[in-house]
Amino acid sequence: MSAAGHRLNPRKLLLSKWTATRPLNREKHFLVTQLVTDEDGTVLEVELQAVLNQRVQRLPWQALRDADSWLMGWK
Repeated sequence: MSAAGHRLNPRKLLLSKWTATRPLNREKHFLVTQLVTDEDGTVLEVELQAVLNQRVQRLPWQALRDADSWLMGWK
């Protein structure tokens, strides 16, 4: 099931698993390791860590809704 079919709750994304649909450098599977919030606790970004090499990247949490780029879970 695609992420587009779900209403993502940004507060529940911590430690969730994601699969990149277009992997770069063989980095396909990712884990959300941190939620970046503002002073009010509103989630602004997620920190994704590649399982393959532990490289970390940050992106707006809404980017995970793009089913052309991200699939929920490890596929």
